[in-house]
Amino acid sequence: MKRISVLTALLLTLGASYPASVIADENVVPADEFVYCTVCHGIQMGGNSVIQAPRLSGMERWYISRQLQSFKNGWRGAHPDDTYGQEMRPMAEVLSEKEINQVATYVRSVSSAPPATTIQGDINRGKALYSSCAACHKADASGNELLASPPLSGLNDWYLLTQLKNFKSGVRGNNPEDAYGMQMQAAAGLLADEQAMKDVVRYIASLRK
Repeated sequence: MKRISVLTALLLTLGASYPASVIADENVVPADEFVYCTVCHGIQMGGNSVIQAPRLSGMERWYISRQLQSFKNGWRGAHPDDTYGQEMRPMAEVLSEKEINQVATYVRSVSSAPPATTIQGDINRGKALYSSCAACHKADASGNELLASPPLSGLNDWYLLTQLKNFKSGVRGNNPEDAYGMQMQAAAGLLADEQAMKDVVRYIASLRK
C-alpha cells in the first residue's frame, strides 16, 4: 500500500499516547494493509473499550466505507469535544478510495465474540423508546442500507451510548453536508436524557443473537 509509511508514522504517534497494555492484540502482526486498524480495534476487529475503539467485525462494507469517508471529509472528528473522533480522523484522511474499500472489505470478513453488556437500563422502557428507531434500523436492529441505517446489535453498548450523547449534544451530525448525521442528531434529540439513552442501548443489547 502506497501510504504505508505515512500510516506507520501515524500509528507510532497513536501508540505513544497509550500504555502498551491497552493496545489491542499487540503481539499479533496483521497484513500491512490493515495494521493501522488492528492496533486499536484488534486483529479480529473486536474493539478495545480502554481506548474507546469500538467492535467493528462483521459490519457492513457500505457503512464502514461511509464512516471512513465521513472522517476524511471532516464530518466526523472535527468537533473539539470529539476526542476519540479526532484520533480517528487522521487515520482516514490518508486513505484513498481504493484503500477505504479494502479496509471495509477486511472489516466485513472478520468475526469476533459478541460484545459484553456493560450498560444497565430498563429493557421494557428501552423497547418502547426503540420503536421510533426501528423505522430506520429495523425491529431487530439489523440495519437498512437503503436508509443508510447501520446494524446496531453488534456494536458495543458503551459506543452506542457515547454516539447518542454526541448526536444529542451536537458533537456529531452538525455538518450540513452530512445529511444522515443530521437526521440522526434529530432522532437522538427525542431521547429525554441519559437514562433514556441507556434504556434504549440496553434493549438493543438484548437483541444480540
